[in-house]
Amino acid sequence: MKTSQSLLTLAIIIAMTGCSKEQSAAEKDQAHIKSISENSVAKNPDLSIAARAQSIKQQEANAPSNPLKNAYFGETHMHTKFSLDAYIGGNRMSPKDSLQFAQGQEKTINGQLHKLHRPLDFAATTDHSEYIGEMYTTFTDEAVGHNNETLKELRALTEYKDEMAWFIKYVIKSNRGTTPSHPPFYTGVESTKSAWQIILQATKDEYKPGVFTTLAAFEWSGAPGGGNLHRNIIFRDMVVPEQPMSYIDINREEELWHWLADQEKQGSTVLAIPHNSNASKLNMFNPKDSKGKAITKEYAELRSHFERTIEMMQIKGNSEVHRKFWPADEFADFENADSIAKFSGRDLDKRNFVRWGVIEGLKHYQNLGVNPYKLGFNGGTDSHNGLMADVAEDNYIGGHGAADNTPELRRTGQVPEWLDAKDESIGSITGVWAEKNTRGAIWDALYNRETFATSGPRIQVRLFAGEKLSANPKDINTMVKEGYAKGVAMGGTINGAKTSPTFTVWAAKDTVGANLDRIQIIKGWVDQQGQQHEKIINVVWSDKRQIDKNGLLPKVGNTVDLKTAKFTNTIGSTLLMGSFTDTEFNPALPSLYYARVIEIPTPRWSTYDAVRNNLPLLSDVQATIQERAWSSPIWFMPASEK
Repeated sequence: MKTSQSLLTLAIIIAMTGCSKEQSAAEKDQAHIKSISENSVAKNPDLSIAARAQSIKQQEANAPSNPLKNAYFGETHMHTKFSLDAYIGGNRMSPKDSLQFAQGQEKTINGQLHKLHRPLDFAATTDHSEYIGEMYTTFTDEAVGHNNETLKELRALTEYKDEMAWFIKYVIKSNRGTTPSHPPFYTGVESTKSAWQIILQATKDEYKPGVFTTLAAFEWSGAPGGGNLHRNIIFRDMVVPEQPMSYIDINREEELWHWLADQEKQGSTVLAIPHNSNASKLNMFNPKDSKGKAITKEYAELRSHFERTIEMMQIKGNSEVHRKFWPADEFADFENADSIAKFSGRDLDKRNFVRWGVIEGLKHYQNLGVNPYKLGFNGGTDSHNGLMADVAEDNYIGGHGAADNTPELRRTGQVPEWLDAKDESIGSITGVWAEKNTRGAIWDALYNRETFATSGPRIQVRLFAGEKLSANPKDINTMVKEGYAKGVAMGGTINGAKTSPTFTVWAAKDTVGANLDRIQIIKGWVDQQGQQHEKIINVVWSDKRQIDKNGLLPKVGNTVDLKTAKFTNTIGSTLLMGSFTDTEFNPALPSLYYARVIEIPTPRWSTYDAVRNNLPLLSDVQATIQERAWSSPIWFMPASEK
């Protein structure tokens, strides 16, 4: 076999040259990197690497295409056994396993078989780059350092409490400090490269243009002082660096953006998606940079170039708004994850939430001429079980391995250093509007912010705006054609608008989910003094309800039977479409608008859990929820913006 010949040749070279121990270790891991690619080709002897690349290009060119764009649903935040915290929790899913799960294959996690109700359209594994080398060493028999005594200890642990004590000792104490470092059993950069090659090979092998798209990705997990500054790094193609950069290598976000700029110079096309602003301890939307200086135009330009969307919601809570700070928003009481404030000094603060952040970006635009928080919206789960977009409330089995893998643990346990398990949401998913299901088209939709997030259901939402759009278009095709021809889609900007803009908005329920309650538009703006303002407009709704003089609607009703965890679609609508003209529009002030689609009430995962297991409902979490979707904003700027 080619692999055996390569290893034999390597052994002869080492013997002849008298390499040092360090060199031998590096060369051994390099040989394994090579064997990964060779083994993949060996499984398809008639398809060389060059031929496969050509085949992929042809498949991409031939993939079904729609110039008016289709909605594709996917996962951009997922951990496999290459994430040390996931491995500690019992995750043994490889990146390939996780990508296959996304396509509908049944997999075993925490000792039980599990399967998605419906396959995804695209996915990325985003393992913590900080310790992928250590994990490669841990579970790869032939890896240098595999028999290290500390790793033997790790593999021998059987009790979760002991595993967590080990994790806190070797990882948490370092990674949440200001100067994180690798643990003593790290064997060097070649182990990181080996892990990265395995991740990339799975990404290559599972790509099926037109059917299922894989994206090369990793997570940079910066957490200075315990404040969450994590970013998922997503590449457009397979032009990627030799290794991902970690919080250990790059200590703050500005350095990360500069590293990304260097990768661009070397041919990569890449973006970064921040998440969990709700736990960022005022760092995500800080008016100062990491050195304590006021952010500059250069800072804003660099950030807005690479950070095009932000994760609206995940297992660790909803980051749009919180009921404590938005009491006038009747839908702000949704998966607030209050217990994140119990850990790492993460006090709840309005300035950690996405709505506040994107509106604050308008203030920076006034001062700098560039908006550093010009962010579209996407979703992710952050599941540490490897289960891509496992977001069905009635199918939830936890998201953090041994921390929440039983009904009792989900009721009484904790996700260590994060939140109470009962406060977990199921996470969210990303929707994009793209012409075809290929890497380039999916990534371009993310970059252009033509994205939306949903709290789990596959709700579709479209939003267009422009000064010349017709009110109340007759059908969705007319709305979309006119929207692209005379206005901009979600994620876009209209510069120098002089008259009141008109918005057209449409939403369709998940085909196997609940009906829709309403569509709202959330408007945000800053005045000449830089003060924030916002307004919520109910645009279109179901069931012939009448809006009052304050713009409020009666509640849609509730069909949930808490004894059986069932609901009916006897209320609500399957489709909603309407328009809104902002008669209060001030062309001198920067503003933004995004759509929020609300479903009728349905059972929360904790209610399904209770009914299935003949347990009482939890009294301190919501028994029913109203799932939702958020479109990316559309911005109006009083002058041309770069």
